[in-house]
Amino acid sequence: MGVLAVILAAAAGFAWGAIWYGLLGGRWAQAIGRTVAQHKADRNAVPFLIAAAAALLTAGMLRHVFAAAGVSSGGAGFVAGLGLGAFVVLPWIVTNYAFAGRPRDLWWIDGGHAAIACGLIGLVLGLMA
Repeated sequence: MGVLAVILAAAAGFAWGAIWYGLLGGRWAQAIGRTVAQHKADRNAVPFLIAAAAALLTAGMLRHVFAAAGVSSGGAGFVAGLGLGAFVVLPWIVTNYAFAGRPRDLWWIDGGHAAIACGLIGLVLGLMA
């Protein structure tokens, strides 16, 4: 698993965000107290750059973990990535959002995105092992 695998895996996780929030964008906007139109009007590149960097960091770390653990197939990569997303990342998101008083819809929209994105990153890394 090299640099190309990390880049492609990060791209898969990033692309998943476009699909996920494309489907749930209205509920997400409502949960943050805005309309989709308001959110689009204020859009700039910074959150997208942060999301791309986060996907690269996540893919790079998952690559390291998978190499150490011997994860070497698409199925094993997906299960491992999804497990890390669902049982490491999602609980922290839910905890932070609970203390911040964020709406529960937001917990599951953002947490679900992270968990599935980790699974897809793991799938790509596993396929390229």
